[in-house]
Amino acid sequence: MAKFLAELLGCTLPEKGASPMFECRSQPHIGVRHVTKQRDKMPQTPPFPVMYGSNVYNKNLYKAKEEDYEGLYYHENNLVSGSLEGLIEHLVPTVAYYPDRTYIFTFLLSSRLFIHPYELMSKVCHLCVDQQRLTDPQADKARVRKIAPKILQLLTEWTETFPYDFRDERMMKSLKELTHRLSTGDELYRKAVQQMTQTLIRKLTTLSQYEEALAKINSSVTDRLTVLKTKPQSIQRDILTICSDPFTLAQQLTHIELERLSYIGPEEFVQAFVQKDPLDNDKRCFSDHKKASNLEAYVEWFNRLSYLVATEICMPVKKKHRARVIEFFIDVARECFNIGNFNSLMAIITGMNMSPVSRLKKTWGKVKTAKFDILEHQMDPSSNFYNYRTALRGATQRSITAHSSREKIVIPFFSLLIKDIYFLNEGCANRLPNGHVNLEKFWELAKQVMEFMTWKKVECPFDRDRKILQYLLTAPVFSEDALYLASYESEGPENNMEKDRWKSLRSSLLNRT
Repeated sequence: MAKFLAELLGCTLPEKGASPMFECRSQPHIGVRHVTKQRDKMPQTPPFPVMYGSNVYNKNLYKAKEEDYEGLYYHENNLVSGSLEGLIEHLVPTVAYYPDRTYIFTFLLSSRLFIHPYELMSKVCHLCVDQQRLTDPQADKARVRKIAPKILQLLTEWTETFPYDFRDERMMKSLKELTHRLSTGDELYRKAVQQMTQTLIRKLTTLSQYEEALAKINSSVTDRLTVLKTKPQSIQRDILTICSDPFTLAQQLTHIELERLSYIGPEEFVQAFVQKDPLDNDKRCFSDHKKASNLEAYVEWFNRLSYLVATEICMPVKKKHRARVIEFFIDVARECFNIGNFNSLMAIITGMNMSPVSRLKKTWGKVKTAKFDILEHQMDPSSNFYNYRTALRGATQRSITAHSSREKIVIPFFSLLIKDIYFLNEGCANRLPNGHVNLEKFWELAKQVMEFMTWKKVECPFDRDRKILQYLLTAPVFSEDALYLASYESEGPENNMEKDRWKSLRSSLLNRT
C-alpha cells in the first residue's frame, strides 16, 4: 500500500504558488469556525418505513444544544465534533429519533479511522438491544414495532452503502443476531430482513466474481517484447486492426471505466490513507484487515491504458503508420472528453507524453497537433488543474440536468481525486485537542466521496464490443525499457547518452531468454 500511494502521489503536481485544492486548517477551533452546510445538499435515501406505507417516520435531524446529547458539540445547529462514544450513540435510532442519512453515511465512512467496523456493529447492536430491551420477553410489542423499522433501515443503509464491511464473518454474525431479535414473531419484518440479506449476499457474490475475473485477466497479460520474439510483427494485431473508429473505442473505454468504478467501495478512500489512531494503543490500523484493492486495480488500469497507448505508437516500423496511430488516439481522447470520460482522456495524454513517444520528433512532424494541443490545454496541471476542474464542473452540471443516460456520465481523473482526498486527510486533524472526533473534516470528506458515489452508479449506455474490450484489457504492452528500445529502433539515438542506453537495452532485452 505504501508503494501504491508513493506512485500515485508522485504524479504531476500543481504549479508552485497555485491555490490549494481546498482550504482546511489543521486544528479547527470549536465554536469559532464557520460550518458549511454542503452536507444538507447531499442525496438522502428514502426512509425505511416508506416501504411499508407507514407515516410514523420521524426525521429528527440534529439537536440544537450541546447538553442535549452528552459528548456532542453543535455550532449554529450543526454537529461539528463529539466523543467517539457519543457519535456512536447518535447513530442508533430510538422510538422518537432517526439519524440524518448524511450523518449515517459520514460516520460509517469515517468511523473506521477509530474503530473496526465489526466493533462498531457490535456496539450498535448492544445499544439497540439494551436501550429497547429487546432481550426482555415481556417487552412492549407495540414499542418493538415502532423501533424495528428504524433499526432495519439503519442496517439496510449500512449493507447497501458499505457492503464490503460484511465480508467479515464477525459483521455477519452481529447482523444475524440483531435481525433475528427484530423479526421474531413478525412476518412483515422477517421478509424485510430476508430481502436485505439476499441483496447483500448478491453484492458480495458479484464482488467475488469480479475479483476472480480481474485476477484472470491480469494473469493472462504478457510483455509485448516477449510476443514479438515468438510472433512476427507483420501478423500481430494492433489497435487499428481491432477498431478504426475513435468514437467506438472511446465508448468501450467508458465501459471499462464505469465497470471498475462501480466496484470501488466508498470506504476504500479512507482505508487507502488510514493511520493508527493516536488514542488507540492496542489495536493495529484497520488497513491491516482490508486493503483498498479495487481502488488500486482502477489506478493500475490507468497505468495500463497509458502504456498501451505508448506501445501502439512505438510499435509500428513505418513513420507514416506511427503518425496515423497518434492522430487516431488524439481523436479517441477528444471523444472521451465529449463523453465525460476524463480518466481515459488523461491516460491517453499521459501515454502520448511518455518520453519514448515524445522523442519521436520525425513522427510528430507528420501529425496535425492542433486538436492535441487543445486537449493538453484542458488537462493542463497549472493553477491546480483549473481548466480540468472547470470542465468537470460542467460535466457534473450536465449530469444533474441530464435528459439521457449518455449525458449522465462523469468519470473523473481518478488520480487527482485521490490526491484531493489525500491532502484533505493530511491537512486536517482527525481529532481535536480535547479528544473529540473532528466531524467538520469528515463532512467535507463525505461530500467528496458522495459525489463519486453518484458518478459510479451510472450505467454505461453504449453497446459492448467484446473483441475491442478483450484487446484493451489483455493486449500485451511494452515495459518502460522495451518502449525506449522500440523508440530508438524507430528513430535513432540523438546523443551519446541515448546511444549508450540503446546499446544497453539491446544487450539486456533482446538477448534475454
